[in-house]
Amino acid sequence: MVMGKAKLSKPLIFQSKLLCISLLYLITTLFLALYTSIYPTKCLFRSSPFDPIQTPFFSYPSSYGEHKYVIPTHRSSCSSPIYFSDYWMVLKEILQLCQNSSVSSHALRYMKGNSKNFGGNFGTQKRISYFDLLNDSVEVPCGFFQRFPVSDSDRMAMESCHGVVVVSAIFNDHDKIRQPKSLGSKTLDNVCFFMFVDDITLKGLDHHEVISRNSHEYNVGVWRIIKVSSKDLYDNPAMNGVIPKYLVHRLFPNSKFSIWVDAKLQLMVDPLILIHALVVSEKVDMAISKHPFFIHTMEEALATARWKKWKDVDGLRNQMETYCENGLQPWTPKKPYPSDVPDSALILRQHGLNSNLFSCLVFNELEAFNPRDQLPFAYVRDRMKPKLKLNMFEVEVFEQVALEYRHNLKKDGTSAGGIPSSKSVSNDLYINSSCCSKCHNYLLEMWGESHN
Repeated sequence: MVMGKAKLSKPLIFQSKLLCISLLYLITTLFLALYTSIYPTKCLFRSSPFDPIQTPFFSYPSSYGEHKYVIPTHRSSCSSPIYFSDYWMVLKEILQLCQNSSVSSHALRYMKGNSKNFGGNFGTQKRISYFDLLNDSVEVPCGFFQRFPVSDSDRMAMESCHGVVVVSAIFNDHDKIRQPKSLGSKTLDNVCFFMFVDDITLKGLDHHEVISRNSHEYNVGVWRIIKVSSKDLYDNPAMNGVIPKYLVHRLFPNSKFSIWVDAKLQLMVDPLILIHALVVSEKVDMAISKHPFFIHTMEEALATARWKKWKDVDGLRNQMETYCENGLQPWTPKKPYPSDVPDSALILRQHGLNSNLFSCLVFNELEAFNPRDQLPFAYVRDRMKPKLKLNMFEVEVFEQVALEYRHNLKKDGTSAGGIPSSKSVSNDLYINSSCCSKCHNYLLEMWGESHN
């Protein structure tokens, strides 16, 4: 018997084109489902390659733990992505704007004098009198009624910063110093990075061998570290932190743009690209994220009391009644802004009359009451003239341009730099089921019970 050659045939699975296509579709669908379950949908940003710096800016000692305790984000959708322009085009345009004399921080005149307080401690009606800037000759109170206690060499470095400055601060060893990511190859030549710290923070950096106390000047990666003698300022470390946060245009008088970055954040996008996308392209004075939960100022005030973010509840109540009595209204769609409450951890500014005036007025309110800067935000913004051109971008954008970390913990497990104790016996703004009698109409409108 003659044995024939074995005949090879295609497996049945490959004999049907329809079956092959179905299997391919199934595999693709399963892969996408697995991918989206692991990686939540994110805002996608278009950006051309720009030769970002790849080498680490600083090698931290292992004990420092600069990347511990990142706060995860869980947003499942992205309704408003932003689009980044070409890095080299951005660099050229911002350099041209910085050279343009029309972008100036000298349009506002500042009140001079001496006081027991750094900010002058003005009364309510005096502060209100500066909300409407009638002419350029008016001198506006804007801090610096005492000398800002930094070294002469640091002061010269701050005044020598032209163009763009990125600013942060750590007081009472509240956070870690973290290096920004995705910086373009020319960014460090055109952007200054300054971190303000007090002596307690400096001791912590020395303890972890991040810096040496024997040096007269300190640098940690991209950041120039500025020691502030806070014993000559406010007793509250948080109040000292709002000086560089809101008076950045005075500390850096020759800078044309600035980005404030809370020390709990790590910047993940080049600052030039951020300023161009959120400020320059939008033709605004300032850009700031909306709050993830609240749109009304009173909501933030109630949460501040309830969660003990500021324990002087009587002071909070007095603050809100002062604002309601002097024109604060709840948010409505009629306002030209999408919210009354920001997340102020990231603030981008073009230094000019409008943004500088806003910053000065907010600082005056913070000194008058407390350093919770979300509370006077809408009150100042809505009352000031000239009006602030403001880009309040979506929370999902904020979550993509910066990573947020938890604050340092003290040995007892509480957050470092805690809130001062209060004389108040109440832990809420409500007393006998009522809150802030002068805000009655505000609350009715906020709750939708008033149709006047």
